Amino acid sequence: MDEIRGGNTGDGTDGDGIRATAAGTAPVPLSVLDLVTVGQGRTATQALRTGVEIAKLTESRGFHRYWVAEHHSMPGVASSSPAVILAHIAAHTDRIRLGSGGVMLPNHAPLVIAEQFGTLEAMAPGRVDLGLGRAPGTDGATAAALRRSDRLNEGADDFPQQLSELIRFLDDDFPDGHPYARIHAVPGPVQATAPGGVQSAHRPPVWLLGSSGFSARLAGTLGLPFAFAHHFSAQNTIPALDLYRQSFRPSAVLDAPYALIGVSALAADDEREARRQVLTGALSMVRLRTGRPGLIPSPEEAAAYDFSPMEREFVDGWLSNVIHGTPDEVRTGLDDLAKRTGADELMITANAHGGDARLRSYELIADAYGLPNEG
Repeated sequence: MDEIRGGNTGDGTDGDGIRATAAGTAPVPLSVLDLVTVGQGRTATQALRTGVEIAKLTESRGFHRYWVAEHHSMPGVASSSPAVILAHIAAHTDRIRLGSGGVMLPNHAPLVIAEQFGTLEAMAPGRVDLGLGRAPGTDGATAAALRRSDRLNEGADDFPQQLSELIRFLDDDFPDGHPYARIHAVPGPVQATAPGGVQSAHRPPVWLLGSSGFSARLAGTLGLPFAFAHHFSAQNTIPALDLYRQSFRPSAVLDAPYALIGVSALAADDEREARRQVLTGALSMVRLRTGRPGLIPSPEEAAAYDFSPMEREFVDGWLSNVIHGTPDEVRTGLDDLAKRTGADELMITANAHGGDARLRSYELIADAYGLPNEG
């Protein structure tokens, strides 16, 4: 693949829009991954309003990023259109970085993504991240409908080429003679070269996302920041991060590796309430893994559910990877995870039935680390 280019790509602490500084007593910077979950008895409108509340709260408490993830055909997840959600969040925030965790690139034409995130960058200059994954973010049939093709492996195999094409659209630097040399992503750098044009020097930094070694190696080889999905692939976290660091080659974007990990964590005022809340997410995952996706069940339904032995085994395994409990317990768990993995940043996702529990969790975690309170 072509060399990764890019100079001034954001307004981060060192000017690259990627690295961040930990706040309070947190071991590393803390960020947010929001799946915009929809609980039983609630609407997508309410879920999206909760997303705004979470973004505003975490911005006021010193969290570094707010990302949303592309999912499809899942009734309990309302984040099918990250760019649309991020535009809405941008209108309600001022400082927190906004991004995709991620856009599933094989589902889209690279030019479309360059245009969407160029538009977001114009709306919120210097604080937009473009995280990319190569999975479909859904089941095979839905992926085929999204891509209008049943050749799904082809899309994943073409990911490096799609990535290169997307970055060239973002930088507007296809070489002379290339079929796309006269095509420009707008908003984008071409506006600075038009007569009288003035364009922001920023462009969204590209991140690669993964849950295995493929994207880890690719991110390292290209010198890009890497985000690993520890929250659903914990057994692969350390091998993938090791592979990323071993593969890393300095680029115009980064001179050293930078890796964040997504982690499920939920704090409550007491341990029993935390367990009650995270069980809703576990039951939701049971249903998803058995082909019965639905809205996030209520704590009452989850508590009353009669898990089969196989389901109970799955739930126990799933919850072993969810850091939950009192604020002190969650802080200890996050501290340990940061130390074990060497992650440069922790991106917390708090999955529960209701928005109040999720908001309370982020507030308690912020308090546990003494994060600033500018609300």
